[in-house]
Amino acid sequence: MHIISYKKLKDFITEHPDAGSPLNSWYKIVDKANFENFNDVRKIFPSADQVKNFVVFNIGGNKYRLIVFIRYTQKMVFIRHVLTHSEYDKDKWKEDSWHNLKE
Repeated sequence: MHIISYKKLKDFITEHPDAGSPLNSWYKIVDKANFENFNDVRKIFPSADQVKNFVVFNIGGNKYRLIVFIRYTQKMVFIRHVLTHSEYDKDKWKEDSWHNLKE
């Protein structure tokens, strides 16, 4: 899968250094993956959730949330948000225009 963009992860890791190892691990796994659909995602990440157009990953023992948009046909993963659990709970990420994007 082609992941766009690592910069969001890097910026988050700068602010939350303890997120570095789990985010880099997620990146390496997804970079080598070949997801055809959400069921393929769940085979590798059983706790991942589909929330409208986004896939939400629990990172670092559920301390962080990684929110991505996956375009399966193009093998692309777009990192939309990297949040602490408390930021995630505020639901502002749902205001992202890609949340309801029509294909």
